[in-house]
Amino acid sequence: MGMNINKMMKQVQKMQQDMAKAQEEMANRTFEATAGGGVVQVVVNGHHELKSVTIKPDVVDPKDVEMLQDLIVAAVNEALRKADETISAEMAKLTGGLKIPGLF
Repeated sequence: MGMNINKMMKQVQKMQQDMAKAQEEMANRTFEATAGGGVVQVVVNGHHELKSVTIKPDVVDPKDVEMLQDLIVAAVNEALRKADETISAEMAKLTGGLKIPGLF
């Protein structure tokens, strides 16, 4: 029985190492999304930090700032959704689908 526990502990340690590496890789990865047919583009990272916003000049209408704000919010939310989905999928591969609290 002691051998099984030792083997299991080694497997758990390897899984922890693999998960730490994957978390670091996902944190450094960028996720991009657009809104308004591509007139607003944003990039976020796996830490949920907004890295860049690109706005095509022809969408800037001083009389309709609200539309531009809405496009930015939509693009950021979509990029964050993509990041969350990708990170969850990568972590599920490592954990065999187990939901482990506090991972991501």
